[in-house]
Amino acid sequence: MDALSIILFLVFGAVAGWLAGLLVKGGGFGLIGNIIIGIIGGFIGGWLMSLAHIQKAGLLWELIVAVIGAAVLLFVISLFKKK
Repeated sequence: MDALSIILFLVFGAVAGWLAGLLVKGGGFGLIGNIIIGIIGGFIGGWLMSLAHIQKAGLLWELIVAVIGAAVLLFVISLFKKK
C-alpha cells in the first residue's frame, strides 16, 4: 500500500465516521475517533453488502457502504453507552 492509498483510506474513514455521526445523534468521537469508526464501518458495511449480495464499484459507493457500516457501529455502541 503506497502513501496515497493510506491517505485516501484515512480520509474516507474520517468522512464516513463524520457522516455517520451526523446520522446517528450523539455519535461524534472527534477526528481520530471518526477515522477509526469510519474504517471499522467500512469493513462492517462491506460485510453487510456481501451478505445482501450487493456488489458495486466506485468511490462514491465505497463511501456510502462505509457510512452505512459506521452508522450501524455507532448504533450498536449507543446501545451499550451510558446515558
